[in-house]
Amino acid sequence: MSTDVLISPEVHGVFDKAFLSRLRESLNSACRWLTDVALLTTPQPDDGCLPTEIAYPDWRGALRGEYSARVRQWGFFCPYWHSSQGMKALLWAAPHLPDGDFCNEAAMSIADFLMRNRITDRNSPDFGLPLAYEDAPHSVNTSAILEAMDGLLVLADLSGDKHYEQAVIDALDWIERTAYCKGKGVFRNSYDPVRREFFIISSYRDIPEERRLRPLLDDAIFLKGFLRTGKASFRATFFETAERLLATETPPGNWVSYLPCSQDAGRMHPRHAYWWGGPMLDAWLESGDARHRNCALRAAEWYANALRRDGGFFRNTYTDFSTDSFGHATSGSACAAIVLLRAALECGQTQYFPLVRKALEFCMSVQFTNPRDPNLRGAILEKVLPPDGTDASPYHLRDLGTIFFAQAASLCLKASAYF
Repeated sequence: MSTDVLISPEVHGVFDKAFLSRLRESLNSACRWLTDVALLTTPQPDDGCLPTEIAYPDWRGALRGEYSARVRQWGFFCPYWHSSQGMKALLWAAPHLPDGDFCNEAAMSIADFLMRNRITDRNSPDFGLPLAYEDAPHSVNTSAILEAMDGLLVLADLSGDKHYEQAVIDALDWIERTAYCKGKGVFRNSYDPVRREFFIISSYRDIPEERRLRPLLDDAIFLKGFLRTGKASFRATFFETAERLLATETPPGNWVSYLPCSQDAGRMHPRHAYWWGGPMLDAWLESGDARHRNCALRAAEWYANALRRDGGFFRNTYTDFSTDSFGHATSGSACAAIVLLRAALECGQTQYFPLVRKALEFCMSVQFTNPRDPNLRGAILEKVLPPDGTDASPYHLRDLGTIFFAQAASLCLKASAYF
């Protein structure tokens, strides 16, 4: 993330020392939740976890991603990419904490989990495939693979160990030869590594193919792969995907026609513009094409409109920016903060700085600082569930709320030298 923009004097009042001190304290507690509560240290999930059909031989280093305060039980949803994004959050956070060694130690444990669960047999047609299961027990999702890669690149750079970088390159090679529809800018998604074929999960069977095949720009990973290897096809894949996104963008700054959005209902996904709009800044920095920059700024403006007055975010946000009453998505607030911060720092859109603070303030306001349930301590609440007729707790954790808050807070603290 570039910080070449001249910051105007009034911004100093937005990110004052007191705010940054509270942000650092909150970040420390969030990282402690990731390392001391969410991180699995046993080969298999313990009795506090719901049964899962995902068959990893050794779960050590994975994050327990879902927690119901109502029944005090854990669950999992795609632990591969969630854990990797958690690793990135910990690595980014470590320099900003009084004692960041605990973050680095946990990150290494997560990296071991990621590196173990890949196909490493060079004689296999699926060599390089990360086993990033999502949606179904035997479904490896292309989007989940892409979203797991940036953490390994961050670790490769910080550790100097090129094995992590090579794992990313091997995964991109697999995606390019197996999942990518060359020249079209879209990817097939659900892959069964046992049957070695793509399939359609049951809930998507009635959805047209043009909505299931998606233009995945997540974390600009193919561009990053090109910049590290010089492999021209990686660059071509990245920019073909960007072109597809530019051609199908609707509403401005977002893409309701692709899953997991619902085109029929006009329902957006809270992190959609983050995954596809944010990397348009990377495209612009590489290409110099103003279309990419303008698209990224439209994604930033979409988030500016989608944030609630207090900085909160709802999972079910619609194309007219109306929302449901329950089902918050605090990870959406954190991702909004990241996109808005980049727009401010890299494109001079300093009017977004107050919104960055507001989104981070909301995240901190829903952090569990003194809970009775020790599983909640330090976590950022992701979701308030609708009432079910009882007085049971409506609180539901997803590790993503804490993970993306930690990433956003770390980026803000890193940039604070310019405030």
